[in-house]
Amino acid sequence: MPSRHVSLKDTEPPVLREGLRRLRAGLGVPGEFPADVLAEAERVAADPVLPSRDRTDIEFVTLDPEGSTDLDQAFHLSRVGSGYLLRYAIADVAAFVTPGGRLDLETHQRGETLYAPTRKIPLHPAVLSEGAASLLPDQTRPALVWELSMDANGELTDTTVARGTVRSRAKLTYTGAQADLDAGRGGEQLELLRTVGTLRQQIEVRRGGVSLSVPEQEIVATDARWELAYRAPLPVEDWNAQLSLATGMAAAALMLKAGVGILRTLPPARDGSIAKLRRTASALGISWPHAMGYPEFVRSLSAAVPAHAAMLNACTMLFRGAGYRAFTGQAPDQPMHAAIAAPYAHTTAPLRRLVDRYTGETCVAICAGEPVPAWVAEALPGLPGEMDEADRRAKKYERGTIDLVEAMVLAPHLGQTFTGTVLEVDTEDDYGVLQLPDPAVEAKVKGGDLVLGQQIPATLVAADLLAGKVEFRVFAS
Repeated sequence: MPSRHVSLKDTEPPVLREGLRRLRAGLGVPGEFPADVLAEAERVAADPVLPSRDRTDIEFVTLDPEGSTDLDQAFHLSRVGSGYLLRYAIADVAAFVTPGGRLDLETHQRGETLYAPTRKIPLHPAVLSEGAASLLPDQTRPALVWELSMDANGELTDTTVARGTVRSRAKLTYTGAQADLDAGRGGEQLELLRTVGTLRQQIEVRRGGVSLSVPEQEIVATDARWELAYRAPLPVEDWNAQLSLATGMAAAALMLKAGVGILRTLPPARDGSIAKLRRTASALGISWPHAMGYPEFVRSLSAAVPAHAAMLNACTMLFRGAGYRAFTGQAPDQPMHAAIAAPYAHTTAPLRRLVDRYTGETCVAICAGEPVPAWVAEALPGLPGEMDEADRRAKKYERGTIDLVEAMVLAPHLGQTFTGTVLEVDTEDDYGVLQLPDPAVEAKVKGGDLVLGQQIPATLVAADLLAGKVEFRVFAS
């Protein structure tokens, strides 16, 4: 399904407050940090231990959504001969977290940062995640500095990572960076980001990787009202994502060679799943030549075409089943991430995701020719389960929040008829999923003879503000 994002605001409409409270309670969403955890965070934030290697001469910059303060990554790109060098600074969270301490135990319970319109439920206290550990501009910070050497085509030729002290020069935003590039004033770093990002996208195509180009459903919270919208990612976001993907693939390669680490995996699609998708394409009237592979077919689709939008939604079935695999001594039987078409590891977001701290520590040890720290080795076997549980909770929280806002936005329109595209059909239970363009809603629709990919009129018959349940019905004409 399309990913969903939120814009944080300080207040929530009263009509939503109880629904959100019930959602958090039902999912066991963590509340405020305990006093002893906050005390430990305050203590380490006030007296960080900086690495001895000084990398503050490198003019790193960060690139994130507007308003972000938990900055995990900063990059610097340069040309080296006919190729390129990516230096990627990742926040050194381990410099602040004592293994086995209260802060460490709390992060294992949380797993990852959760986002909702009125609040961010962080993995680490704000004094770290938005302060002492964040790669904020003009601040000296401990970091893991990756150096990825690439040839003229963007192919990776060498990888190293080691601790260093860094100092970001600028905090760039996606919208600002894209506007600067479009106006021809991007500067060296953004121009190189476009060049290297495009080369890495071309490599992804050759590798057989797939990135679904589906608009993101997001909550836009303003002072006056909350709304739902679809947002297409900007090109600069995709180029920036390629830096993170390259680093995650490099980390996976290091760990597989050393025989120790943790991967983010996704099993290859079964032949039956591809065959089902081909039948779906046929039902939608979309040509899928037999000689055309799945990645090439996906890249031929446009979310602006109703039938294609339904097809892209169906294609998400191949992205389900992702998980984590820890290993020591012997690589997993299935180390691949099928969507990326390569082994891959989460390593570039340690402020927001627990597992990245362990990936980074493992790779630093490998590059230094040292054993993986004992605290890392001891935690590896349990990390997949912890992260899988955190992922499930985050997805349910994100979806539940969207559901509540959909109900709030639609409630005043009970009995009104909307036109939308049928994204899914369940013929046994006589229901489907309807996608509305405005407001940006995906909701259950009931009625006979639903046709996948067809645009239909449907009447809003239910909008439960506490449960976040919305239902449309197609009435016989």
